[in-house]
Amino acid sequence: MHITNKTERIILIGRSAAGKTTLCQRMNKQELKYHKTQTIQFFNESMIDTPGEYLEHRSYHGALFVSSTSADIIILVQDATEMGTMFPPAYSSMFTKPVIGVITKSDLADEKQIKNAHKYLRYAGVSKIFETSSVSSEGVDSLMEYLKLTP
Repeated sequence: MHITNKTERIILIGRSAAGKTTLCQRMNKQELKYHKTQTIQFFNESMIDTPGEYLEHRSYHGALFVSSTSADIIILVQDATEMGTMFPPAYSSMFTKPVIGVITKSDLADEKQIKNAHKYLRYAGVSKIFETSSVSSEGVDSLMEYLKLTP
């Protein structure tokens, strides 16, 4: 699967502190400033940033699903340094849209952690995975090109 030539709207889903907001900031060439995402936020009309609690607490799963209907592509965000994952097996199958995986904080992880992050995302049902670092910008251009996004 490859994305069409038009700009798509994406939604980022992942645990708190996984790097979703920082990745949105990097992709939009904004200054990297940490702040806790409390509600659904839109970046540049093409990115939907979700609070980690929407994934972490079962009672918010419906909000994630409803929010995902406004997106063309679902991005599951996995922190490379995290031991474990919040994504259950075949999680991507609950969405009717294409789902890709993004590993964040790859610059802080060792080879085994990166390998585990790939494994977690594959178990969640993702086949296309990008390794990124928002601090160094590593992998961000490839992700942007794939998504056909322009800041």
